[in-house]
Amino acid sequence: MASDCDRTFIPSFMKAYPVCVMIMILGSVCQAEEGSNRTGQQAREIKALSDSEISGYLEGRGMGLAKVAELNGYPGPDQVLDLATQLGLSPHQRAKAERLKNSMKKAARLGYWLVRDERRLDVLFAHGQANDENITLLVQQIGSLEAEIRLVHLRAGIEMRRALTSDQIKKYEQERGESAGR
Repeated sequence: MASDCDRTFIPSFMKAYPVCVMIMILGSVCQAEEGSNRTGQQAREIKALSDSEISGYLEGRGMGLAKVAELNGYPGPDQVLDLATQLGLSPHQRAKAERLKNSMKKAARLGYWLVRDERRLDVLFAHGQANDENITLLVQQIGSLEAEIRLVHLRAGIEMRRALTSDQIKKYEQERGESAGR
């Protein structure tokens, strides 16, 4: 059996070797997964957006844009309406949730412009015409539209929270399984 003195003699680089090997293996796995995630994306209508993302933008769906709000107790109007009975929404609260849901659907016009600009960007690259000058404005417009769309969804969560009681918010979190992390 090795004494304490024998164990301290192992050079420190030998102790770190298994950790380095694991990091290299995990890095290779992550890199391989990243590469395989692009399989089939070359055939997309717009390379940067999946069909689901395109329809989500065009229909004004949230697509996780308000996740930070929802996971911190700011319910989305769609989800509140889905749980209307469990939450015991008053007619006023239901009407508020419907109005907020409709305002989010109006964000679809922003989504239309975002998809249009992503398509334009894709065409520039597809035809070998992309350069700093002609992509800069498009990318800035896309970023601005993304921000505006996200703000619509985040603001809806803020307004929805104001319309609900603290008990309804607790019930919402329980129903959605979102209170466990807080």
